[in-house]
Amino acid sequence: MATLALTLKEQLKSERQAAIVAFQAEGKPEKLLVRLRQNVDAALIHACQTIGLPTSAALVAVGGYGRGELFPHSDVDVLILLESPADEALRSKLEELVQLFWDIGLEIGHSIRTVDECLSESAADITVQTSLLEARLITGNRKLFQFLRERCNAAINPQAFFQAKTLEMRQRHVKYEDTPYSLEPNCKESPGGLRDLQVILWVAKAAGLGDSWRKLAERGLITATEARQLMQKERAFKDIRIRLHIYTGRREDRLVFDVQTPIAETFGFHTTETRRASEYLMQHYYWAAKAVTQLNTILLQNIEAQLFPQPGSPLPINERFNEVNGLIDIAKDDTFEVTPSAMLEVFLLLAQHSELQGMTARTLRALWHARVRIDSSFRRDPANRALFLKIIQAPKGITHALRGMNQTSILGRYLPNFRRIIGQMQHDLFHVYTVDQHILMVVRNVRRFTMSEHAHEYPFCSQLMANFAQPWLLYIAALFHDIAKGRGGDHSRLGMADARRFCRDHGLTKEDTNLVVFLVEHHLSMSQVAQKQDLSDPDVIRGFANLVKDERHLTALYLLTVADIRGTSPKVWNAWKGKLLEDLYRMTLRVLGGEDPSADHELKNRQEAALKTLRLYGLPENAHQKLWQQLDVAYFLRHDAADIAWQTRSLYNKTDSPTPVVKCRLAPIGEGVQVAVYVKDQPDLFARICSYFDRKNFSILDAKIHTTRHGYALDTFLVTEPAFANSYRDIISLVEHELTRLLETREALPPPTVGRLSRLSRTFPITPTVDLRPDERGQYYLLSVSANDRNGLLYSIANVLARYRVNLHTAKIMTLGERVEDVFLVDGPTLNNARSQIQLESDLLDALRV
Repeated sequence: MATLALTLKEQLKSERQAAIVAFQAEGKPEKLLVRLRQNVDAALIHACQTIGLPTSAALVAVGGYGRGELFPHSDVDVLILLESPADEALRSKLEELVQLFWDIGLEIGHSIRTVDECLSESAADITVQTSLLEARLITGNRKLFQFLRERCNAAINPQAFFQAKTLEMRQRHVKYEDTPYSLEPNCKESPGGLRDLQVILWVAKAAGLGDSWRKLAERGLITATEARQLMQKERAFKDIRIRLHIYTGRREDRLVFDVQTPIAETFGFHTTETRRASEYLMQHYYWAAKAVTQLNTILLQNIEAQLFPQPGSPLPINERFNEVNGLIDIAKDDTFEVTPSAMLEVFLLLAQHSELQGMTARTLRALWHARVRIDSSFRRDPANRALFLKIIQAPKGITHALRGMNQTSILGRYLPNFRRIIGQMQHDLFHVYTVDQHILMVVRNVRRFTMSEHAHEYPFCSQLMANFAQPWLLYIAALFHDIAKGRGGDHSRLGMADARRFCRDHGLTKEDTNLVVFLVEHHLSMSQVAQKQDLSDPDVIRGFANLVKDERHLTALYLLTVADIRGTSPKVWNAWKGKLLEDLYRMTLRVLGGEDPSADHELKNRQEAALKTLRLYGLPENAHQKLWQQLDVAYFLRHDAADIAWQTRSLYNKTDSPTPVVKCRLAPIGEGVQVAVYVKDQPDLFARICSYFDRKNFSILDAKIHTTRHGYALDTFLVTEPAFANSYRDIISLVEHELTRLLETREALPPPTVGRLSRLSRTFPITPTVDLRPDERGQYYLLSVSANDRNGLLYSIANVLARYRVNLHTAKIMTLGERVEDVFLVDGPTLNNARSQIQLESDLLDALRV
C-alpha cells in the first residue's frame, strides 16, 4: 500500500507540474482547472479500486471540486455516500481509504454520511446545503448518488436559500471591508470577487433558473453581453487566483502587497516612470471587481423578483421615471437611448427623493449599457452640464449620488480625467484607499460638515460650514484635488488646470472659479505649514495669510484640509493634527483681521491670558515672576496660554529645584498625555527622555525643548499609546515616578532598538532622507528627516544628535500612516563645521535605515 501511495503521489505531482507548465505557456485558466480536477479524479478512482469501495457506496465530489474545478492548492472536498450507517468493519475500511487519499498528497476534506444524514446536516447548515448543491459523482453507486440529488433538490427552499445566501454575502462583505477597493483584496472572498459570482449561480440553480451564465441569459435574467462580461471577469479572477497559488506555493487568495508586483509581472505588466507594475495589475482588478459588483446587483434583483414577486403599480415621477416598490424605474426600456441626459437626471432624482432606496434592475441594466453614449458631445451639452451641477448643488444625497455614478461608470464617463484614476492605488504609505475612493471619501467628509446630525464629530468645522456660502464649491474642489494623480508631475498644478476647465465649462463665475482653482492648487499647503513649520514664528503666519488673502479662502482651505486628511486613512488623523490646523486657522484669521502678528504683541496676549488662568488656580499675585524671569520670548511664543499657566502652576515654587521635576496631565486636546520635564540641563536629556518613551511604546506627537536663562531644561511632550487610550489617568503617576527616577540616576544611554518594519513598509520602502540647512535668520538649523516608521525611530535620531552634542529646540513629529516626516530646530558647534555636518547627516541616515 505504501508503494502504491508513493507511486500515485509522484504521478499526481508530475501531472500537476506539467499542467502548471502548460498554463504558464498558454495562459488558459479553465484548461488548467479541469486538468487538475481530472488528475485528482483519476487518482481517487484508482485508490477506490485498490481499497475496494463497496458497490453500495459512492464517492462524491462536493464544493468547488464538485463544480469540476480544482485550483493548484485548493482542498479536495469529498463525500463518501452510504446506503446505511457503516458498521465497524466498513468504517475501518473507509478510514483506510481516506488515509490513502492523504498519503497520495491530497488536502482532503471528507465526510461519511447516508442520504438522510446529508439532508439533516444541510437543513441545519447552509454551507453544507450549498456544498451538496454542487455535488458530482466521481465513482461508485450512481443510483444512490441520483437519489441524493433528487432528495436534496426536493428539500431545498429557493426563497429561504436566497435569503440565507444573500445575508451570508452581506456578512462576508463587511468582513472584507465592504468594498471591492481594498488595497489587499481577497480575489475569492472580497466584494466583487469570485465568491460573489458563485453566489449568483448558487441561488439561480436552487431556484431552477439555470446553472451557467449562458442559461441565465437564455432565461432573460441577463443579456448576452452581460453573460460575456461575467464570463470574462470570472476568467480573470480565476487566472489571478491560479497565479497566486503557483507563486506562493500554497492556498493563497489574497493579493497582499508582497505578491502584487511579481503577480503583475507574470501578466506582462512592468514598472514605468510614473507607476509600479502592481498598480497596473490592481487597477485592472478593481475595474473587474467593480463590474462584477454592478452586475451582481442587477442579477440578484432579477432573481429576487422571480422568487418574491411584488405586485405594485408604477407611480409616475415624471415622463421618464416611475417609482416601483421604493425603487426608481425607467418608464420605457429605451429611456436612456431616447433621452441620454436621463443618465444624469436619474441620480438627481435619487438625491431629491429620499424615499427612493435605489434603482430597479431594469434601470441599472439600461444605465450600464447606455453609459457608452456619454461622449464629448454629451459633455458639451449645456443641459447635461446644468444637470451635473444640480447634482453637486443638491441639498441632500450628494455623496450617495456620486458614489452611485462612480459604481455605474457614469461619473468616469462624464469626467474623463476621473475615469483615469478609478482603481488607481497610492503607495505613499498613508493613503489606504484608491484615488477615486479617497476623492469620494473627501467629498463625503466635506458634506458631513453641513449636516447637523454630524456636528458632534468636528464642531468647529460644522460651525464654519454653517456660515459658508455655496458649500458646493468645496465639493467641486474635493472632486478635483487629486484627480491628476499618477500622470507624473505635480498633481496639484495639473489638477488645477482640470478644475479651471470644469468651472469654465459649467458657467461658474470668475470669483467662484478662482476659489475652486486655489483650493485644488493649495490643498496640501495648510497641512504642510501646520505640521512642518514653526507656528510661533510671526513670519510664518504672515506668509500663510498672504497666501490665502482673505477669510473665505482661509475657511475653505481649512475645511478641505481637514476633510482630506481624514479621508486618507483612519490612522492618519489625530487630535494633535486637528489642534495644529485649528491654531493655524485662528492665528491667520487674526492677521487677516488686522491684528499685529509681531512677537511683542503675541507675547503680551499670551502672558495676560496665562495670568487670568493662574488667578483661577488661586496662586499669589506675583507667584509667576521668579519662573517667568528665567524664560525668554521664544518660550511664550511656542506655548499657548493654557500650557504656560499649567507649567507655571507646577513649577513656580520649584524654580531652583535640585532634583528633576516631572509633571503629567491628560492632554487638553482630548487624546494622550502631556508631560513637562524640568531639570538641570544636560547634553543628552532629549535622548534620555525619548529612550524612556521608547521602552514604554509611547508615540511622541510633539516636543518643545526650552532652556531657561539659569541653565534649566523645560521640555514638554505630547505622547500617546493606543493600548492606554481609555486609561491615561491610571498611568500619569507611573510616568511621573519612573521618568523622575530615570533622570536622577543619569545612567548611560541604552543602545537604540531596531524595531521591525511593518509588512507594508517592507514592501514599499522609503529611501531615507536627511536635510540640514540654516533657517532664514541664520540663527538655527532646520533638520528634516523622512523614513519608514518603526518602533524606536525617534530615539535612534535623538541618540545621534546627543553624540554630536546638537542642541534641540523644537521637534515636529509627523506620522503619516507608515511614514514619518519629522522636522527639528537645532543648533550647536558641530553644525558650523562642514565635515562634522556631513558626518552627522551620514550617521542620521544610518539610524533611519533598518
